[in-house]
Amino acid sequence: MSNIKFTGIMPALVTPLNADETINRDVAERLMKDQMANGMDGFYVCGGTGEGPIVAPSARKEMAEITRDVTKGKGKCIVHVGAVDLKTAVDLAKHSAEIGADAISSVPPFFFHYNEKEIEQYYHALADACGLPVLMYASPLAGVNITVEMIDRFMKTVPNLIGLKWTSADYYTMHRIKELNGGDINVINGPDEMLSCGLVMGADGGIGGTYATMPKKLRAIYDYFKAGDIPAMQKVQFEANRLIEVIIRYGVVPSVRQILKWNGFDCGHSVYPAPRMTEENAKLLRADLDALGYEENYL
Repeated sequence: MSNIKFTGIMPALVTPLNADETINRDVAERLMKDQMANGMDGFYVCGGTGEGPIVAPSARKEMAEITRDVTKGKGKCIVHVGAVDLKTAVDLAKHSAEIGADAISSVPPFFFHYNEKEIEQYYHALADACGLPVLMYASPLAGVNITVEMIDRFMKTVPNLIGLKWTSADYYTMHRIKELNGGDINVINGPDEMLSCGLVMGADGGIGGTYATMPKKLRAIYDYFKAGDIPAMQKVQFEANRLIEVIIRYGVVPSVRQILKWNGFDCGHSVYPAPRMTEENAKLLRADLDALGYEENYL
């Protein structure tokens, strides 16, 4: 059976929160349904954009449950379960299996510096706990150098490890990883601004934090690539990057939350002490979006 279980375009969603940092179920459901209506193939929840490591485990479980309910039979549900402590990560992995998620994902264990054997044991524990396909999350936020040799060994020793989400501009290394296991490894592009690069270098699809602000653009990038129309793919990628540049300017998560609010999906504030959108920056963001013709060109 092939390890390539995830293709296409999947937003890494922000976590819609109420003022008390519980899940805003209504907004979460409406947002996901709208995204799927605009061509998204599923969702990656409670990762970096979803602020998973600082969202309460109970809220992470509810977000996973909502995602599975909305996507069941229609799209994919990948739950990021990474946590500072293994006990929480294992508990979230077990819960993901109980609700019928399609896969779990996790950054390597972080904060303390772990050696490769300890990282391998971490993923082994997650895989054993749930029996679901496992995707590593190769994120610089974890502070772990993900090497080709590491992935090659983990693919042989960690049960159900099918591949990784690659969030790095090092596409030479990504392609070398994609060639492992005779090419039967699921590699998903992470950097939104370089989705086209990742696809050309062998990625099976994309997961990104800005996708929800312009789902049709990201869908078009993927579809043009699959059709072999590289000039059209480049054109849309460059258009998307103009919006991404604005989003980065004011902070990715605060900007995405603010844009979604203007689009009718009030996802609330980030979890304290993560940065929040200031009133001044919101005005500047709005002006920059208007200059891009956001509503006419990106929705």
